[in-house]
Amino acid sequence: MSSSQQAQLIHYLQTELAIPSRSVELALRQQSSLASPLQMILWQHGLITLEQMAQIFDWLETSTPMPIA
Repeated sequence: MSSSQQAQLIHYLQTELAIPSRSVELALRQQSSLASPLQMILWQHGLITLEQMAQIFDWLETSTPMPIA
């Protein structure tokens, strides 16, 4: 995920799902050492629900440009 896409995801998490900044910051710190997607780290730490995870995947699917084959 590009840094622009990550910034858009963070904005979505905070504005649409009301994920606290501290939670996002924790996940971002973990992401650099674990090389896992941000949403997975949030879920693993209990910072988002499975329903929110599904919403994130739906958002990623509709907001991310499709690669050209």
